[in-house]
Amino acid sequence: MAEKTRNSKVPAVVSVDEVFNRLKPGMSIFLSTGVAEPRTLVEGLISSENYNLSDLELIQVFSLGDIITHNTLNSNKYRLKTFFQGWVADEAIRAGRVDLIPGFFSQIPELIESGLVNIDVAFVQVTPPNSSGYCSLGVAMDCSRQAIQQADLVVGEINRQIPVTFGDTFVHQSELDYLVESTKPPIYFDRWQPDDTIRKLAANVASVIDDCSCLAFSVGPLFEALAEELKQKRNLGIHTPFFTDALMDLHECGVVTNRCKGIFKGKSLTSYALGTPVLMDWLDANPLVEFQSTEKVMNSLTIGQNPDFVAVIPCRKVDLSGRIAIHAGKSNVAITPGEIINFVTGSRLSKGGMSIFALPSRNLKKESNIHLSIAQYPYQFNSRGSVDVVITDYGVANLKGRTVRERAQAMIEVAHPDDRQRLVEEAKEANILFKDQIFLSASSALYPSEVNFKHRFKDNLAVRFRAIKPSDEEQMRRLFYRFSSESVYYRYFTHVKSMPHAKMQKYVNVDYRQTMSIVGLVGEVGHGKIIAEARYVKLDNTPYADIAFVVDEDYKNCGIASYLYRQLIRLAKERGLQGFVADVLTTNGSMMKVFERYGSVDAKLEPGEYHLTINFEKLTLPPL
Repeated sequence: MAEKTRNSKVPAVVSVDEVFNRLKPGMSIFLSTGVAEPRTLVEGLISSENYNLSDLELIQVFSLGDIITHNTLNSNKYRLKTFFQGWVADEAIRAGRVDLIPGFFSQIPELIESGLVNIDVAFVQVTPPNSSGYCSLGVAMDCSRQAIQQADLVVGEINRQIPVTFGDTFVHQSELDYLVESTKPPIYFDRWQPDDTIRKLAANVASVIDDCSCLAFSVGPLFEALAEELKQKRNLGIHTPFFTDALMDLHECGVVTNRCKGIFKGKSLTSYALGTPVLMDWLDANPLVEFQSTEKVMNSLTIGQNPDFVAVIPCRKVDLSGRIAIHAGKSNVAITPGEIINFVTGSRLSKGGMSIFALPSRNLKKESNIHLSIAQYPYQFNSRGSVDVVITDYGVANLKGRTVRERAQAMIEVAHPDDRQRLVEEAKEANILFKDQIFLSASSALYPSEVNFKHRFKDNLAVRFRAIKPSDEEQMRRLFYRFSSESVYYRYFTHVKSMPHAKMQKYVNVDYRQTMSIVGLVGEVGHGKIIAEARYVKLDNTPYADIAFVVDEDYKNCGIASYLYRQLIRLAKERGLQGFVADVLTTNGSMMKVFERYGSVDAKLEPGEYHLTINFEKLTLPPL
């Protein structure tokens, strides 16, 4: 529809009563959203006894205020339509006092512009007109412009405490019929205080986010903690529905530069700002933050233009196959299934993109947040194939491309250790895991999560290393079948022809008190390939351990075995061991070179093999 033309006169500054005298029963009134709610107009509307204020329909994308509440809507005067089932609207929606319009935030501007959602009157919060007559819509740029264009009556509530923001935020005063002066401060949000569990969760999320990634942030304690963990990254970009104090911090310390983005390069893109007065002051006339409508910010095609886009989505529950239940009610400030779909799809379209669902392993009642099924929980995101990574305070579960059985193994590994045995038994009963699946309950709490590091080898080959997990069974089987017959014989001292489930699951289920096994992976986080494994097994009644290595044929002569050897020495010494023993075939010259490179090795020649004793005190190791 064509934009409506207005006269060039300066709109009069009037009282709220003068505005209300222009209203008629049955009108649909758009209210600008969230922290941009025109609180003086809304409070006057709710409390007014004017006879003509009846059967009014209030339309707001989502409400964060304290004026439109479950109780104030308990009348025949006003009814609220909203696009968001969360925060204060949730209770009223479930009670039948608020009408929910299901859909995507990215579609809301079009719904209003097309007239499918009727707007008669628009109440919007604005800054005072500047010398050229332009007001800024401030910190909420969702569909206010479309509402202004469609409404027959537009009233701007001047709030002198909101920032002037850049982007598609400027409205000329000629587009406004009236102005009223605000008597209320904007809605502010205090900063969330994360606890130790959330900090561990945030550290795990940060571990899979690389330099130059473009992030979608939200609000809550997870994102406060995540911002702290991201301060060691470089050249991050921001394309997010909500801009917060935490993102302000990342700008100020130079982590966010937006140089690697594919769209709106150099600027953080957002639709809303939620936070403290400090944030609002920082945003005032700040050219580094661009406010655009939800049609652009939450559009999957737009999101996908950013390479390495990472959607970080907090959730409430998850099941062993990757189904997600998100937060509802006051615990949900910002996330709906529609927005999840948009940002997950955007991450799919992004080159190198990824979707991360994050939650504590247990809730505040010490109950597991990971279940065999979440069918009983409302507010679900059931697109299992769109869930790349699930992260808890106990680790990272990579689900992309994995079978349901492999997903279950990965999910059990990031559950709270005290919940894993029950989940294994439930999964066996449901025929998700094999009936003979091994589970070492004593080892589940001993996983050495500190064994997690990266290294670059020849030709800039990047390899990630971590301790082995039971869910590595399939990857280790694939590694075995990539070996030549010679490599198999060097490793196992026999011609092993196959490595079925029964054998391999014993290999990947280790007692971390006696065994240390490190795997090396290449490729993108979430679907990397194991290309190496090294382990030691402590010998009984001696401070020595037996050691062995395997490296993929395609990655030999890159220095990986030497690097793993040094790492195993470091870890063994930290755990009180004094040395290693190893048996090496006399024909395996490359492995002998690895052992001899860093110092004296006691080698005893036996028929066809060397029996090596390696005393750590005799080794000279360069820094890793």
